[in-house]
Amino acid sequence: MKLIECVPNISEGKNTDNINKIVSVLKNDPNIHLLDVDSGYDTNRTVITFIGEPDYVISAAYNLYVKALECINMRDHKGEHPRMGSVDVCPLIPVLNVTMQDCIKYSNVLAENISKELNIPIYMYEKSAKHESRENLASIRSGEYEGFYNKIILKDWIPDYGAAKMNEVFGVSAIGAREFLIAYNINLNTHDKKIATDIALDIREIGRLKRDKNNNILKDENGKNLRKKGKFKDCKAVGWYIDEYKQTQVSINLTNYKKTSIHKVFQEVRRLARIKGTRVTGSEIIGLSPKRALLDAGKHFLKKQNKSFGIPELDIIDIAIKSLGLNDLSRFEIKDKIIEFRLYKEKAYLNYKIKDFVDSVSRGTPTPGGGSVSSLAAALGASLSSMVSNLTINKKGFEEYNNYLDLKSSKCQDYMLDLLQLIDDDSNSYENIIKAVRLPKKNPKESVARNIMIEKATINATNIPLKILKVSTKVISCTYDICNHGNPNSISDIGVAAELLKTAGNGAYYNILINIKGIKDKKKIRHFKNKYDYYLKDLNNYYTKIINLVNKELSNG
Repeated sequence: MKLIECVPNISEGKNTDNINKIVSVLKNDPNIHLLDVDSGYDTNRTVITFIGEPDYVISAAYNLYVKALECINMRDHKGEHPRMGSVDVCPLIPVLNVTMQDCIKYSNVLAENISKELNIPIYMYEKSAKHESRENLASIRSGEYEGFYNKIILKDWIPDYGAAKMNEVFGVSAIGAREFLIAYNINLNTHDKKIATDIALDIREIGRLKRDKNNNILKDENGKNLRKKGKFKDCKAVGWYIDEYKQTQVSINLTNYKKTSIHKVFQEVRRLARIKGTRVTGSEIIGLSPKRALLDAGKHFLKKQNKSFGIPELDIIDIAIKSLGLNDLSRFEIKDKIIEFRLYKEKAYLNYKIKDFVDSVSRGTPTPGGGSVSSLAAALGASLSSMVSNLTINKKGFEEYNNYLDLKSSKCQDYMLDLLQLIDDDSNSYENIIKAVRLPKKNPKESVARNIMIEKATINATNIPLKILKVSTKVISCTYDICNHGNPNSISDIGVAAELLKTAGNGAYYNILINIKGIKDKKKIRHFKNKYDYYLKDLNNYYTKIINLVNKELSNG
């Protein structure tokens, strides 16, 4: 499956009827998944996020433009946020099995269709920009809607698609491919917009204009304005006052959060605010955020607190939410605000309660079955091993092992997440075999195609328990290391973890054997046998060592 994300920003945040009409285009489209609708009254702007396979996303985006043209008249629009069209900007972001080059191609297809069919001038920006001066959205948007009546006819600002003539009702729009952008606002306890603006100028990449002692703008020998660069790359920022909140904000777009992180920007704004006699009260993420951005922030603050990283992801994210003050203006719901959690299927076993999962296993259906149960057992083993490590860290007499055990605990957490995902993967792989078996076989051509699909599905279904066995072996290796350096008061928990991991490995092995019986490719069969022999040998070796240590420690008691 290929997935791209689309985040159109429409110039409407007050008229809920119009917002609902535009959003209904997406809600009624069965081929895309609407992730988020975030409206701002004072900014008079709504950020919409949806995801799907590329062709469906392009079609849905086009329909959204049609509806926005019908509902929004830019001649009447006023708002705090800079804007130039009814759909101000429409970025495409690669998510799964799609390259940036793919998104560039799709963005041009969308732009050409909209300009031809709807008579809307389109500028290509970010990675899709056809001119270096148009990479930055702020450069294109400069002058806003009102300024484009004169700007659009200038030689340097002829649209990339469409006529160099203003669409008075719609305005103009920017379309492009980009990396994931995090829209992030930091709240200040002041009504003074100038303070927020001053901080924004200090942190944003483009910085501020250089001035002399008389406040005159300095220019180079070619008459171009000189600038003092801001602190952060891939950071755009403005300061504004939001009447709805009765406070100012530093409004930030992080165009590459992997290089310029939320927590670094947050801390710098907090430092600058203190210098100016004010303080940060919290922050907010507009739209969605990748999970990694919150995990990076949580780990940063855990490190400052001298705490272990080897804790559940949700706990790390909770540290980030509290440290960044993301609940300051409204509750930050991770299931709604983090893109990975929004993409979980409603029926995924990951979302089940314990009794629901146990009940599901007990029913007269083939899934979830032994593979999923084996993966759950291994995940519990990883969880117990992490627990023992965390119970030892910072305990008197074990201080020298803090960093070592923190690393082992973090690895166990990562393995646990992999194993939880494999619970669903195992069930899904079996269901794909059933789908292949049900393919038509009315003629020789159909029979050949059906047999090929059955073989592929069976090989994939065998790979899943092999992964469970492999990860179980990695976990039991960590468990052994933790056993050697962990608190002996928790040795019984180490024993339970080892038993779970041994059971999980054997369960995965049984599932490999049953699936191999349906594979015709002898090379693949040999591959699976070589792999499971190797992993089982390792698993049993570590299991024996751990159980010997556990029994020795318990017998001494």
